[in-house]
Order: sequence, then C-alpha cells, then structure tokens
Amino acid sequence: MSAPAPSTHIVADQEPVFRLLADPATHGLGEPVARIDTHGAAVFLAGGDVYKVKRAVRFPFMDLSTLDKRHAACMRELEVNRDNAPGLYLGLVPIRREGDGLRLGGADGGAKGDIIIEWAVHMRRFDERATFDRLSPEALTPALMDALARAVFAAHERAARHPEADSPGALAQVVRNIMAGLEEAPDLFAPPRVAALKAALALALDRLAPLLARRARAGEVRRCHGDLHLRNIALINGAPVLFDALEFDEGLATIDRLYDLAFLVMDLGQRGLVAPANQLLNRYLAACSDAPPYDGLAALPLFLALRAGIRAQVTAAALAHRTGTERQTACADAQAYLAYAEGALAAHSPRLIAIGGLSGTGKSTLAANLAPFVGPLPGAVHLRSDVERKRLAGVGELERLPGAAYTREATEAVYAALRERAAAVLAAGHGVVVDAVHQREDERAAVEQVARAAGVPFTGLWLDAPLEALTTRVEARQGDASDATAAVVAQQAARDCGPIGWARLSTAVGPDEVVARARQIIEI
Repeated sequence: MSAPAPSTHIVADQEPVFRLLADPATHGLGEPVARIDTHGAAVFLAGGDVYKVKRAVRFPFMDLSTLDKRHAACMRELEVNRDNAPGLYLGLVPIRREGDGLRLGGADGGAKGDIIIEWAVHMRRFDERATFDRLSPEALTPALMDALARAVFAAHERAARHPEADSPGALAQVVRNIMAGLEEAPDLFAPPRVAALKAALALALDRLAPLLARRARAGEVRRCHGDLHLRNIALINGAPVLFDALEFDEGLATIDRLYDLAFLVMDLGQRGLVAPANQLLNRYLAACSDAPPYDGLAALPLFLALRAGIRAQVTAAALAHRTGTERQTACADAQAYLAYAEGALAAHSPRLIAIGGLSGTGKSTLAANLAPFVGPLPGAVHLRSDVERKRLAGVGELERLPGAAYTREATEAVYAALRERAAAVLAAGHGVVVDAVHQREDERAAVEQVARAAGVPFTGLWLDAPLEALTTRVEARQGDASDATAAVVAQQAARDCGPIGWARLSTAVGPDEVVARARQIIEI
C-alpha cells in the first residue's frame, strides 16, 4: 500500500529557525544537538536544555498558522504544565532576526531593528529514554502502573470542573476532525473502513449522549491534560511526570476525565501491553476510593476508539516529516490505530467472574491475570475484598487492620459493598472479576444473584491448595493488601465451606497453568 503524499498543512517555511536551533554553536556546545519532530512541533535537545518550536501548520484540529497563534500556544503551554511538571518548564525564548542572521534569545526588546520571527518553549532536559513509550514492557510493573494512575488521578483532582460543558457536542466535533484527517489519506486508510468507523462512532455517540451530558453536569468534565499518551509522561527520579499537556485548544482539553485517561489505556493496549492497560484502569478506579466513575465505563469503548482515531490521524499527518523505514513504520502504526478503534467499538457482552478460596490460594493473582481478557476493552474491573475492607475502614491498602475489622458484621459489609460495586460495573456494560474468600454458601449465592439480576453470564472459580502451601504463601507476602496470617488460614481451614458448586482448580500446579485452565473454563 502506498503512503500518502507529503503534508499540505505546512503554511510557512521555518527551516532557517530549525537550522539555528540544530546548530551546536547556537548553544555553545561541542556535541551535536538531537532533534525530535512531531506533526505540531520541532524539539531540539541541546546539552541540558530543550527548545520546542511550534510548527507553522493548519490542521482541522489545530491551527498554528500565525506567529501570534504560536506565541499564544507557547504561553499556554507554560501555564497548563505548571502543576504537573513544575521543574521542567523554564520559560519562553524569542528567536530574532538580527541583520542577515537569526539569534536565539537576547535581552527584552533586542537591538534596534530586531524582529521576533519565532518563539521557543525552554525546558530543562531529562533523559529522553525515560518517557513511558520507551520503557521496556518489564519496567511497566503493577507498582509503576499504580503510581501512574495516582499521578493522573491527582492531576484530575486539581483540574477545574466545567459542568456547563457540552460534552456530546464537543465529542461530535472530535469525530468530524478525525474523519476529516482519515479521509485525507485514502491510500493509507481504505475509504470503506473509514466510512464504517464513522457510522459506528456516530451510533455510539448518539446512544451515549445523555450519559455524557449527565457526567458533565456532575463535574466529570474538567480541564484535563488532553494529550495523555505514553510519550508525554516521563519517569523522573522514579516518579511519573505528566508533561506536554494540550495547549492550543481549550475545548479539546476540557473533557471527561475518563476520556483523558483513555488515551493512556489505548496507547498501552494498542502496543499489546494488555495487562498494564488493565492495571492502569483498575488502579485509577481504586484511587477514586469512595466515588469511582463506574457509570463512565459505558462510554469507555467510545473514548478508546476516539483516542485511537486521533492517533491514526496524527500519525498520518506527521508522515511529511518521515522518510525511509521510519515512514513505513509510521504507516503501519497509523493502520494499527485504526484497527484498534474498530476493535474498541466491537460488541462485547459483560460478564461476572467470582473467584473464591482460602487465603493464600492465589485468588488475586488469578483475577489480575484473567481481567485483561474479559471484555470490553481494556478488560474487566477487578474488585478485591482485601482492598474493599481497607477502603471501608478508611486506611491505606497496605496498612494492617486490627482484629475488630474482621468481625462477621464487618465482613458482611465488605461483601455487600463488593456486590454493590459489581452491579454498578455490570450496569455500565463492563465485565467484572470479584476476588474474595467466599467461604460461606450464602456469600457465593449472593454474588451469583448479582449476575442473574444483571442478566449476564456468571462463572464461579474455587481455588484449592494444600494447607502447608497456603501457610507458606501468606507468611511470605510483602507489600500486599491482605492481612491474612498462618493463624487466619488455619481458622479458615477448620470451617465447613458447605457444598461448592463452582469450578474447582488446584493451584498446586504453576500459576501459568492455573490461568490457562481458568481461561478454558471461562472460554476467554
């Protein structure tokens, strides 16, 4: 398949500016200056400094065609990134015409006759290999996904609410922009596929419009990051730092917070990182504590499809700055984003999976490994009794609770809360995995009733393991929400579980084999 022709969106020649910034002498350096090009900016990495110049472009979704617009966008970039990345953004630097040449910076006002012809955002350089798109899959651990989810949640908590926002109308414009971009590249994006995606997005948006409007009125539409993909997050001093927030259009950044999160979830999933994508969603919902936005899960397939469509459009738009193998890779990426958008909108029936067994049988491990494969994307919500108990007690997940928190009454409250949350997730059309001991027959019957009431399929899995193995596992736990001890396991083992009608799995085999057998039972 041939690639589209070079971009016609460039409205001015900025090459003299780019040559200036790419010249080591401009920065007093002896080593080369690295350059990164995107559809909307050229970024120059010079020693310990970074200079970012907005491109003179006009797209359906972004207009930086004049110096005044680029200057305003630069100023807004400094403002919108101040809270999330306070140590990275240093200021704004002019690029002046000085006689027959150009000069970076200089005193305010410059020499007589100097003309400012461009502006650059000045940043402190960090290790560019530490952006999340360049981290190895092995580095994207559950702990790091938890830290990332909490960073995003904190940013959303700081963000201004906009209950007056017309969320359905704004997303309808996003759809129009995406379609305009995709339709510009018929050699890259087959017109019948683009037409089918357009129709599917329109149907989803029409169906979800009342929900989107309600969420806006409830304060779920906020001034978010707006461009929250993996390349715009860096691991600095061991912590995720969100940077390069969308600055050129307030409307595109004033969005439902789950639409903001969806960019990251999509970016992980599209790269085949299904477990981190699922973990990110679950840890974000956990960070929300008493008020997770479960109703918004109904709109998540639409949000994911839109984010993938945007990346397809933007990747195609940047082909003008790609050559050779890099260009071929970008074409393949653009088509992969389109495929992800199609997959996100595919029909998936929700289901409830409950996992029971004594402490130490590996319920949480199995649940976490099953959740990414229970549709719709990016997999099921994982509800865990140990985490729910800590939430109800008002303590952190890793804080140990006293025995009083494990009374029969307290446990009944935990299970009731799990069922209530599972019902809310299912009502939004999303899958759920409930992970708890479920030792009593009435507890198992009650969670099955949640599925019946929702009219969704139910699968119960009961995990078995020798008592000695359970004792060894709980005593070896570190950094986990469970407070179970060897004594707790012994008490559980002494109780009668009654007849167990759930599918039974021995965890005496390896964890991979347990997951494989469970997936075979569930047929996922």
